[in-house]
Amino acid sequence: MSFEVALAEEIWTKKYRFKTDDGSGDQSFSETAERVARAVADAEAPELRGDWYGRFRDAIAEMRFIPAGRVLAGAGTDRNVTLFNCFVMGTIPDSLEGIFDHLKQAAVTMQQGGGVGMDFSTIRQLGSPVKGVGADASGPLSFMDCWDSMCRTVHSAGQRRGAMMGCLRIDHPDIEAFIDAKRDPARFRNFNLSVLVTDAFMAALGADNDWPLLFDGKTIRTVRARDLWERLMHATYDVAEPGVIFVDRVNAANNLAFCETISASNPCGEQMLPPYGACLLGSINLASLVEHPFDSGTLNESELASVTRTAVRLLDNVIDISRYPLPEQEEEAKAKRRIGLGITGLADALLFCGVTYGSAEAVELTQQWLGIIKREAYRASALLAKEKAPFSLYDPCMLDSPNLAQLDEETLGLIAEHGLRNGCLTSIAPTGTTSLLAGNISSGIEPVFAYSYTRKILQPDGSKREEKVEDYAMRVWRQVKGDEPPPADLFVSAQTLSPSDHLTMQAAAQALIDSSISKTVNCPEDIGFEAFADIYVEGYHLGCKGLTTYRPNAVTGSVLSVAETSEVKIEANESLTPRADQLHGTTYKLKWPENAHAVYVTINDIELDGRRRPFEMFINSKNMEHYSWTLGLTRMISAVFRRTSDVAFVAEELKAVFDPRGGAWMQGRYVPSLLAAIGDIVDRHIGGLVPQQSPATAFVSQSAERLLPQCPQCGASALIKVEGCNNCLECGYSKCG
Repeated sequence: MSFEVALAEEIWTKKYRFKTDDGSGDQSFSETAERVARAVADAEAPELRGDWYGRFRDAIAEMRFIPAGRVLAGAGTDRNVTLFNCFVMGTIPDSLEGIFDHLKQAAVTMQQGGGVGMDFSTIRQLGSPVKGVGADASGPLSFMDCWDSMCRTVHSAGQRRGAMMGCLRIDHPDIEAFIDAKRDPARFRNFNLSVLVTDAFMAALGADNDWPLLFDGKTIRTVRARDLWERLMHATYDVAEPGVIFVDRVNAANNLAFCETISASNPCGEQMLPPYGACLLGSINLASLVEHPFDSGTLNESELASVTRTAVRLLDNVIDISRYPLPEQEEEAKAKRRIGLGITGLADALLFCGVTYGSAEAVELTQQWLGIIKREAYRASALLAKEKAPFSLYDPCMLDSPNLAQLDEETLGLIAEHGLRNGCLTSIAPTGTTSLLAGNISSGIEPVFAYSYTRKILQPDGSKREEKVEDYAMRVWRQVKGDEPPPADLFVSAQTLSPSDHLTMQAAAQALIDSSISKTVNCPEDIGFEAFADIYVEGYHLGCKGLTTYRPNAVTGSVLSVAETSEVKIEANESLTPRADQLHGTTYKLKWPENAHAVYVTINDIELDGRRRPFEMFINSKNMEHYSWTLGLTRMISAVFRRTSDVAFVAEELKAVFDPRGGAWMQGRYVPSLLAAIGDIVDRHIGGLVPQQSPATAFVSQSAERLLPQCPQCGASALIKVEGCNNCLECGYSKCG
């Protein structure tokens, strides 16, 4: 068994295999495919189930169509989970009771496995009067802290981390604080953030005009549009967030604009949804459809059309068999029957056809393939409407939607005659984990991130062995070409492409996609600020609906650095550092509200290779109630400090602990437990040891070898950012939030 096959099996076992307490359930991925296909086919009329079960099973088992993770893991299991990946919560009222009702709804949704997006623009700004109680409003960011804490709690109670998107309009009075929020490395760690940028703002920016910040129709103050834009760009340049959603374009190009208004997206940005909107996802594996790769490589377009038709029917059936966390979400999903059919393996498919990602030929082929998917998806939906009825809110005015204007006369004729079964049909989602499941194909619409890297495997005896992991296209190259070196001008990667190449591919795809695209524009750390800011303006003019960039920075870490051998070292200093006779440190006083006596946390440091780092920790208090667990905790944390230099995960794990008796408000922020408060101290201490550097000197050169950020699941320094999501090269962990 090759290592890539073993990796795929590991991903399947951990994330998608259904296994009961008595050991029964899926014994192979083929059985997973059968389970999902049987569950989805049950939505068909009895006389059709056998035929569609076979088609669904074959498409999934052969990895030509890969339903999203929630469908693979949950369909046919009777678990109390949703099969939908994407939700946007309802409009948040500007009242304390309403805000916390919506916080509960988000918690229930995430508990069942859904990622959520929220627009916080409906909450009044910081300092505005609250009538009737004689108080000032705390503003939307204070309530976002509650959502962030809730998300950590939901994660700590289950196996899957929650994922959230927080949005705020560019004209909200608290927009500057929102833009700068992620400069604090401890704040909003469970959120992706996006600014809702309007066409009016872009016009004001182009004319260098002033821009009003307003709430409830009243102008609170005025700023210069260019100053606000540069603040947004500097934050994104420095810490990779917030992203940008061009919200007016999203609504103008929405098939369902006649019956809904969109003001937020799901956590990764590929699904722009109305209040209580829900969407399920699935991806066609383009790499699996290319015949004779690296020879006369061509994609089988007839098979692509056939898989598209099968996928549309499969996803439409999922709407009927899924559970929904909230009745409002079920009502919304079934009234509009929105699906998100996308692609994965694009970069590998282009490689197989001898086409360089980002080139003019790549743009042409991408649009050709997406054009087939679009045409066949709409035809399939029209024929489903004929067979099963259109979605209940269907209106013939949809024929005037910009998305439908590109369709041929035959397809438009089918829609005019029968209507549509699905209000929206296509989007391109991140596929980090499912692309590993499919043999480490390239992910979504992204270029290949690295063609090979070294992955460490923990053995039962505690030792580690190393295995070389290769991208699927590189393995096929070796099978076809043997020892012939792969051409550098063809085997480009996310690191070698220019931001313009990334943007060109995103814009080309967006023109043929109903909703949006999860895509990260990777930028070199030495890119100039002006060139960086131009990416967003260019993306707006190219027709993108949203943009996310990534440039190495001190908060989120650096991107993967590939050496000349195309291997990456992912390792930590595991040697035990001896203790000196004298150490210098800091003692922090912590007053937990329910304790009569203060807790004192001491962290001592050592200097190694010219840097200070934590070495040991002690906790003391007159209150002996906590003695045993604080002693055990500090001994364990001190052991971690002495064995590795990358210890940020210690703080994150402590901060994720919640107390079932309730937490406490400290310095205007909710802290879920005493352990979480100690985690805040560890986080602050570590942050104080990091030297303050200018952006020009904060990183070593791109060619130098560096450790990656730490994975919160396995602790390995192996976290990379792809498609707006954090993905671990070690354990397969993936989080979009």
